[in-house]
Amino acid sequence: MLVLLSFVLCAQAQLSPKAVHTLATHYFQQDAPWYEKNIPFLEIDDPEIQDVYYYRWKVFRSHIREIGPEGTTVLEFLPDVPWAREPWTDLNDSSAFHLMEGRWMRDPRTVNSLIEHLYTGGGNTRAFSEWIAAASLDAVNVTGDDTTLRNNFQQMQRIYEQWDDHFDRDRNLYWIEPLADATEYTIASIDASGAGFSEHPSTDPAHNGFTGGYAFRPSINTYQYGNALAIAEIARREGDSGLEQKYRDKAEKLQKATLLQLWNTKLDHFTDRYQRSTEFVKAGEQIRGREMVGYLPWLLELVPRNTAASNVYDIAWSHLLSPQELHGAAGVRTVEPSYPRYMAQYRYEEAKPECEWNGPSWPFQTSQMLTSLANFLDDYPKQNFITATDYLSLLRQYTRQHFYLPGKLDLQEDYDPDQGGPIVGLQRSHHYEHSTYVDLILSGLLGIRPSSDNVLNIAPLLPVSGKNVPRYFSLTGVLYHGHEVAMSYDQLGDHYHQGKGLTIFVDGKRVYGPSVAKHLQIALPKTTSPATRGGQLEPEDLAVNIGTADGPHVTASSSTSEEALKQAIDGRLWFFPEVSNGWTPADDPSHSESWIELTLPRPRTISSVELYFLGAGIYRAPLGIQLQTYKQGAWVEVENQARFPAVLQANGKNTINIPPTTITRLRLLFPPTLPATSFRLVEWKAYEKAQE
Repeated sequence: MLVLLSFVLCAQAQLSPKAVHTLATHYFQQDAPWYEKNIPFLEIDDPEIQDVYYYRWKVFRSHIREIGPEGTTVLEFLPDVPWAREPWTDLNDSSAFHLMEGRWMRDPRTVNSLIEHLYTGGGNTRAFSEWIAAASLDAVNVTGDDTTLRNNFQQMQRIYEQWDDHFDRDRNLYWIEPLADATEYTIASIDASGAGFSEHPSTDPAHNGFTGGYAFRPSINTYQYGNALAIAEIARREGDSGLEQKYRDKAEKLQKATLLQLWNTKLDHFTDRYQRSTEFVKAGEQIRGREMVGYLPWLLELVPRNTAASNVYDIAWSHLLSPQELHGAAGVRTVEPSYPRYMAQYRYEEAKPECEWNGPSWPFQTSQMLTSLANFLDDYPKQNFITATDYLSLLRQYTRQHFYLPGKLDLQEDYDPDQGGPIVGLQRSHHYEHSTYVDLILSGLLGIRPSSDNVLNIAPLLPVSGKNVPRYFSLTGVLYHGHEVAMSYDQLGDHYHQGKGLTIFVDGKRVYGPSVAKHLQIALPKTTSPATRGGQLEPEDLAVNIGTADGPHVTASSSTSEEALKQAIDGRLWFFPEVSNGWTPADDPSHSESWIELTLPRPRTISSVELYFLGAGIYRAPLGIQLQTYKQGAWVEVENQARFPAVLQANGKNTINIPPTTITRLRLLFPPTLPATSFRLVEWKAYEKAQE
């Protein structure tokens, strides 16, 4: 249904600025101003969904890393892991998730900077399979500004063509080792190693399924299909019809090969097919069980929509809801329990279970499945296997996994799908960012379906009747194609008192409803809003050093460790006490004053510094501070400082603006701490221009 944008009634979105401020303060305390500026705000008649929605924004913010002149990247883990790309500590396998989640930030610079980093900065290393081109296009379809894509179009094509080293021209399919698909210990790798046929498999990773198992998988073939279509679409926008057709042809051939060769008629599911033989498996054979990865062909809509030929694949969704198949009591399974090595644990780190994909429930693939399901429900309506009510139920199950303990939110790497609770539980696992959630709410449950044209597509998956269905929601602060979009839903009309059903606002004016919640297309007027800022990056943090020898460095009066000292300027900022981050003075019974000094590699003009302190346990914001510069052989306090707030706060931003000063050395001098307390400087930033 196409709705012409006629402002029939002036009205305010349900969440007033005061209500937004109240929500921000409740969920983010002293850090609320960052979120008020950057995210859409949601009220929904489901406390767990609402709590996790804001928690996931906190997780996303915590994984944004300043990297100097390149702007920012987004990380998968908070602490360093040895397989991350140094010195940035990022991983390309999680990047598409970050693009899909981050596309809902009001300021597009974080996503634009990530795209630049992935292509110009070499962040797409191909260390793992990826659908970064497809996710990049989906991301800029929210802002309506594809400048960053166009700037990186050549590199995008080069990376696509480099995947030819994993392409079988006879089958017209891509193959990959499950480990390089970020899914070690799948059926393919376990069985190819022989571990799937032995009660006492080897503990050697080379012979128990950690490596090997090369296969034509639904994942990489779906990713490359989506990447090809994304390149074709950008070529269309560039007016290059020949290049557009080249990549559309690639996508079509890949689609046909995937449907023909990876659909398993015995299992009614998309499954792996071995690419090479071992002593235990033969090339060309299909694996012997269903896996969650079989839903990925709907992730980027590789399955054709509603044709007689495509409807045969719909039955795959029946397996998702069966307790004997992929639906565990506490989470969806990556492998069905009928597989003989279901939940067998092969790998440990310091006696703790390591990552495996032979049954555990992973947010990584759960969120992919839910995105696929949203696509299936929205775009493949002629089916009777699964409903929007099921989407809500699965979303709620996934939501509950975020609660590490009752009332404590801490998303982990993977979970026991039958008993519940995290499996891995390693230090790196806290607040893990390799999945989506915000996107599942905004594009899935609430149904904002971004597109390249100047149309607001709405297709809510929120059931309108049934037990325990949310009776209302209100969303405000979505910046879409330069327009302010807000939505509200009131099942009975007794919560917001503006009528029953769905109401949509654009730029503060009501453009639909209150009326029935259904698929809508709302034509938007063109805008030249400054909210879409093309490829611009975040202001450069002049203090940041991600680990290079020639960058800024810090020294201090004392420190708990050299690593902790470096963390004060490493571009990483979070307030989760489970993962240590930042500089703390060494224990001092006398509680004397302490200091930390920043030295820049060359003179720079500084007009502002930002300081972030942890508030948890014994850690408090310092009682006071002096910002000093080095002049004529002595440390002197910088004159004419403007401080916001006046009293230092923990778990939020402290800004000190100063007259533009050319410096190479700055120092923070702290007074003695109180007994039984300390402080932790999580991050120290410095900017050329004054900050808000």
